[in-house]
Amino acid sequence: MEFFNNHKKLFWAVFLFFGGLTLLVAILPALENQRNFRPLPNAEPLSDAAVKGKMIFIANGCVACHTQQVRNVDMDKTWGSRPSIAADYAGDHRIDVWRNTATLMGTERTGPDLTNVGLRQPSAAWNLTHLYNPRILVKESVMPAYTWLFTTTTKPNPGDVVINVPAEFRDDAGDGQVVATPEALQLLAYLQSLKQTKLPDGRPVPAFLYKKKDKVESGGSAKTTAFDGAALYATNCQSCHQPNGEGLKGAFPPLKGSPVVLNDNPEIMVNIIMNGYSGRIKEGYGPMPAVGTNNNLSPEEITAIMNHEKTSWGNNARAVTPDEIKKLVDLIKLQGTTK
Repeated sequence: MEFFNNHKKLFWAVFLFFGGLTLLVAILPALENQRNFRPLPNAEPLSDAAVKGKMIFIANGCVACHTQQVRNVDMDKTWGSRPSIAADYAGDHRIDVWRNTATLMGTERTGPDLTNVGLRQPSAAWNLTHLYNPRILVKESVMPAYTWLFTTTTKPNPGDVVINVPAEFRDDAGDGQVVATPEALQLLAYLQSLKQTKLPDGRPVPAFLYKKKDKVESGGSAKTTAFDGAALYATNCQSCHQPNGEGLKGAFPPLKGSPVVLNDNPEIMVNIIMNGYSGRIKEGYGPMPAVGTNNNLSPEEITAIMNHEKTSWGNNARAVTPDEIKKLVDLIKLQGTTK
């Protein structure tokens, strides 16, 4: 029993036990993973600006509210084209000896996941406006405003990035123009770099699990799930075009009264949803991302969104059917493969 009465022996025994356990359970497996896993072949390293932007992302605690991990559950399909795998994080390294904030995977989704935000929302105008004050674009947002990443000047220099801020969101008298600082542009570069890398051809794509099942009617036949166009619009379109469909002046065009939305021929509208659109840059509107392709929207979901836009805010256009939208989507995909 002398061993248990000697505090020095007890201390060293416990220290060696937990030290060895840490080595076997944590350190050696981590080193083995680091040796085995490599970035995907098409993965692009961060640019110098994006690396600096990542440090700004860390410094402002963004990881506390935003994850960067697409789980293998169906509800996460909104955030990426596939579930995340270990290779997605293989190119991340420690900042220094003392800090390991490499992957920024996060645990909390107070805000949306950012794994694929570089494809899902690549617009510089949208991201910078959102950083200045998220309530400009999303009224209910609880994200803080990062106004210190911007300056106000009456005479912007050539090359300055000016953002359109409505007067009610300006703390000053509204004189001058709001210009993004280099730090804001570096953070933008990091956000735009967050894109899910495609898996090499021939590699099986991990599946999303726990999908919603169609309800079975009393007769035994499966009941087709009805898609909520308003909810899908809110998820995929509302942050730019706004709940009232009026967009944001000088940044995002309105859908209310839009000739494209009101057109009885849905081909142009489907093409914009699937391929994006940059034809109104000269008017001050940023390019629209390929929402349908980036968010893996099905023809039925696209139909629900289009019908919501065609019949809301005073719009009164012909409703479209899933069959005609599916034909157009298939045609657009076919044209994309033959280019």
